[in-house]
Amino acid sequence: MSHVEIEYCVPCGFRERAVHVQQAILSGLERELDSVRLVMGDHGVFRVSVDDETVYDKAEAADELNADAIVREIRSHVR
Repeated sequence: MSHVEIEYCVPCGFRERAVHVQQAILSGLERELDSVRLVMGDHGVFRVSVDDETVYDKAEAADELNADAIVREIRSHVR
């Protein structure tokens, strides 16, 4: 089983997006994960990791992924 972490920028107002992504992850992968954790950050961060491996980082991504695309990325790391 795997652990997912969503780190989001509080000053940027990314909490709503982080919660939306968390809900999508739980809807699609709840039985395959041990935990989904929200971590507060700053400096524009929005990063999703599976077992400490980054699967999405807003700062490095060419395109902003929606919640479903992030779930697909996570799924490819947990199966």
